[in-house]
Amino acid sequence: MANYKPLNDHILVKPIRNNEVSKSGIILPETVDKEKPEKGEVVAVGSGKLLENGQRAPISVKIGDKVIFKKYAPDEVPGEEELMIIKEEDILAIIE
Repeated sequence: MANYKPLNDHILVKPIRNNEVSKSGIILPETVDKEKPEKGEVVAVGSGKLLENGQRAPISVKIGDKVIFKKYAPDEVPGEEELMIIKEEDILAIIE
């Protein structure tokens, strides 16, 4: 696995997939034809958005946080592991 360091206000997220369970208890894994996930775990964060005065705004999430983000906001990162990169402004909430 490659090491990725997001730039500025970008955040690297590992998607959390929810498996559906049928009425009889059979677990139905998500398939390719379903929607993109909207939840994920933060894997890496950038240094923060560069402000007009030259300072950096701190990122409001940290590594390990579980977050909810906009459905079509993330870009997929090529590689062996499924990772997505999103801007901080596209994160809607932290799951506690």
